[in-house]
Amino acid sequence: MTTNQVSSGLTSIIVATYNRPDALQRVLLALDRQSSDAFEVVVADDGSSRETADTIAGLRDRVGYRLKHAWQEDEGFRLARIRNLAVLESEGDYLVFLDGDCIPLRDFVEAHRWLAEPGWWVRGTRVALRREFTERVLREELNVAGWPFARWVVASVRGDAGGPVPLARFRTQAFRKRRPRRWQGARGCNIAVWRDDYMHVDGSDESFTGWGREDSDLVVRLINAGVLRKEGRHAVPVVHLWHASYSHSSFESNDALLNETIDQGVVRARLGISSHLRQQPAQ
Repeated sequence: MTTNQVSSGLTSIIVATYNRPDALQRVLLALDRQSSDAFEVVVADDGSSRETADTIAGLRDRVGYRLKHAWQEDEGFRLARIRNLAVLESEGDYLVFLDGDCIPLRDFVEAHRWLAEPGWWVRGTRVALRREFTERVLREELNVAGWPFARWVVASVRGDAGGPVPLARFRTQAFRKRRPRRWQGARGCNIAVWRDDYMHVDGSDESFTGWGREDSDLVVRLINAGVLRKEGRHAVPVVHLWHASYSHSSFESNDALLNETIDQGVVRARLGISSHLRQQPAQ
């Protein structure tokens, strides 16, 4: 299937990762326990070593969904670029961006499709785990995605996790469009967008290298294009495993690019997904 032939009703989960195969395995196995099976997974690998590739290969026969691996050379933090490459490997009409250290709950895919609506992108939420508890989750292979809300309250009281409020679930559309033009707080670890809308703004902007602001730039450009924010709070939370902080050395330059996007009403990426598409021969 080519990049122009997408499957209606198929969700593509784009899972970003870099040299953390233990966490990635927990995420991929959690996706295998989803209540919906109308999805595929493309791992967007920003230059990981062979261990990650081996982990993915070892899971292909274990999981019930189609699992792909998009990889690029390790030339520093190039998340925007590998996400674009992964989207080109995907076949769904709806894209959900998830980080390889964010464990989805059992109805993650189902709830994202329930929220999906033309003209809107969805901002999901997360609950962060502390370092020591993250190590225990990975070591003991705890199925935290299946925990009841009461158990999260206990974990929060013990200091193992952040506040459990985002994990409270409400299947209502009532409050989800209150801030349609708000870009703040959107993180690429849990964002969903229609494929056509992603392509319309030319995908993620690969001008953003190093950590910071590439996610904000994407959603600002979507809003500039008239694709508005829908709140996924209390519907599609993920459990975010602890990780060390990234270098912030590129934040200032990336922030300047974001401010340019905001001030100038930019819609299309400066260096976007179209840069990877082969030119069609003249008719």
